[in-house]
Amino acid sequence: MTMWVFGYGSLVWNPGFDLREKVIATLPGYHRSFCMRSIHHRGTDENPGLVLALDEDAHSTCLGVALAVADGAEDATLDYLRERELISSAYLEKHLEIRLADGRHVEAVTYVVDPHHVQYCGGLALEEQARIISQATGGRGPNDEYLYNTAAHLSELGIHDNDLEWLTARVRALRA
Repeated sequence: MTMWVFGYGSLVWNPGFDLREKVIATLPGYHRSFCMRSIHHRGTDENPGLVLALDEDAHSTCLGVALAVADGAEDATLDYLRERELISSAYLEKHLEIRLADGRHVEAVTYVVDPHHVQYCGGLALEEQARIISQATGGRGPNDEYLYNTAAHLSELGIHDNDLEWLTARVRALRA
């Protein structure tokens, strides 16, 4: 049985594991947003950045990518993803049904934000998000680089996210 992973942020452009297939997919009941403070990868304890997370909302859907893990790499991939995504326990690992662009329905390992975690910051105004993203840097680099990479790769796939597009333009202006 194929192991699927749902990507909506950095997994879109930097999955870090061998793929058998990559397909546009829709996840119902969640939306992509900069609702998690990053104190490791894109910020620090002293100057937290923001990273994307899936925030639960029954009326929303998130367009992203379904990543089929290469045969035989399932255990190593799950270990890798847990080390990467569960670094501070702000994400919860769930197995959720997604709909692939070709009509198939599959279950995918999906990392969603824990709204009760101290790093959760849902509801921040876009201007505040832009200010934070423009100033933070963490262990994996500047926060704005994460935003630019994610927005560009989603756009290349034909996935348009109005908030990410606005944030990209605003952060570029703030950094100019």
